[in-house]
Amino acid sequence: MTASNAVELGRLGLDQGGYLLIKHALRTVPVGSAIQVSGESPELAIHLRSWCRTQGHRIDFLSQTSADHAPIAIIYRGSAETGRWVGAQSTGDASMPQQHAPANWGLAGRSATVEAGSPSFEFPLNTRTEVWAQEVARLYAQALAAQWNPLAAIPWDESFDLPDEIEDAVVQVMTYLIENETAALIIPARFAAQIHPHFREVMQLLAIQAADEARHIEVFTRRALLRRAKLGLSTAGGQASLKTLLDETDFTLSGMLLSVLGEGSFLSLLLFLHQYAPDPVTREIARMVSQDEARHVAFGVAHLTWHVNEQPSCLDRLAIAIERRHDMLANTAGLNEEVFDALILLAAGSLQPEALRAGWNKVQTLISDMDQGRIKRLRKIGFSDSKAQSLSALHTRNFM
Repeated sequence: MTASNAVELGRLGLDQGGYLLIKHALRTVPVGSAIQVSGESPELAIHLRSWCRTQGHRIDFLSQTSADHAPIAIIYRGSAETGRWVGAQSTGDASMPQQHAPANWGLAGRSATVEAGSPSFEFPLNTRTEVWAQEVARLYAQALAAQWNPLAAIPWDESFDLPDEIEDAVVQVMTYLIENETAALIIPARFAAQIHPHFREVMQLLAIQAADEARHIEVFTRRALLRRAKLGLSTAGGQASLKTLLDETDFTLSGMLLSVLGEGSFLSLLLFLHQYAPDPVTREIARMVSQDEARHVAFGVAHLTWHVNEQPSCLDRLAIAIERRHDMLANTAGLNEEVFDALILLAAGSLQPEALRAGWNKVQTLISDMDQGRIKRLRKIGFSDSKAQSLSALHTRNFM
């Protein structure tokens, strides 16, 4: 027995924390090997016998040969699965999740050992294929670093003066953006609560996306009410389009409709607003929000790319979801007239005929840019060029 394998407790009782020294010493020796324990606590021998029995270790007592007649015990380390470790499950490696996360892993962090008998939790999204993306950890880190404060980031106090028709156009566009961002908040928040914590990076990223959207709703609302007492018109067609997004219960299909198609088109709209914003407040709002939305779109594309690589046949499901949504919205009006007119007016800058002609052409360019962006993202996911073009053409006329 070496000195490193000998534990002298002195007057420290086993029930006063002495067992921690013994546990530490046992971890330093292989299963079946022994350590020596001695101490002066009157009840040490009784406590040692009980503790070793519950932990699965064997104990022998030597004769009381020390100067103060303290008991000397030899404890032989038991098997790795003893006591509360019997039947325990490892949740795998910390750096990469398992393909399937069982319900009884519950809230345990990845790489933890879960004690047998732990309760089961209902997390419907519990497989790596249906939620993961190769870039999710990087996107989460980016999202953390890029959070911004609406009060500090936007020049709310900067002076500007707009004609009434231009200000009204801004208010109408902001009204449209608010309801779109409300849908974009509800959807990731709902799915974040359904994802097994084993896939924590996805859960965390969706939570930050929901926080992003809450911030966007705040700045759009504040800009709309900066010079007006109320918002503009919310149409039945716009609401119907957004309702189809909220009604989609499949995580992957929702990612296709919301992030790859909707938010991707939305990103083009924000870049358009940044370019043709009539005032510094609107311009900076569009710039800051577009940075967040770019990450949301990046995760949607990354997840769909991962999912298709894992299950190539899901391309058919994705196409059917796009076609089904198109059919559901075929009889709606699409983008409301007030929003379309407002975009023309913002791009025109005035009600002069030639300016309006130029503004109309710029909005047509925006619609074309949205289409090309959707095609590019659909191709990246795995669709052929012709299929990507046909699916992009079916995207809702409400943009989102």
